[in-house]
Amino acid sequence: MAEPEEKEASYEDLLQVSDNLVAEIVGGRLHASPRPAPKHAWASSSLGDELVSPYFKGRGGPGGWWILDEPELHLGPDVLVPDLAGWRRERMPELPETAWFEMAPDWICEILSPSTQRLDRAEKMPRYAEQGVQWLWLIDPDIRTLEAYELRQGRWTLLTVLDEDKPVSVVPFDATEFPLSALWP
Repeated sequence: MAEPEEKEASYEDLLQVSDNLVAEIVGGRLHASPRPAPKHAWASSSLGDELVSPYFKGRGGPGGWWILDEPELHLGPDVLVPDLAGWRRERMPELPETAWFEMAPDWICEILSPSTQRLDRAEKMPRYAEQGVQWLWLIDPDIRTLEAYELRQGRWTLLTVLDEDKPVSVVPFDATEFPLSALWP
């Protein structure tokens, strides 16, 4: 007997997910993940702190970016929520009026956790590449690393892996520098 075909998740399905979960639609399937644990939230908040002043506000850096926490991205059939995303203002001069973004970001950062690592790497990374996201950072607060990728000819190329207290000065945010240890409590 053939198995019943699984129905693709809709935005209405996503809206039914409890507010204490992060809901995404990836490859037609609904994924609901718990809100980030403290180390995860700290890494995300701290990275935002390091980037917003120089790249969003232009204080001590070049400015020219929108950098946002957990934006809802409507990219083709997928609804994705990266931990941080950035758009160059030359591509997106104004923020949209909607509660979501239909333009793919220029840069995305995912903070890895044991419960979402497979989804972030195996399912979301290929979709970000398909949508032309130029740079992607993966930060693992458990092993205290930052992996930086650049999209080249439609494929992710690993640029660097930083650990310990290495200085972070990586494209597209290489006009400034901060210690990787600033992301850990």
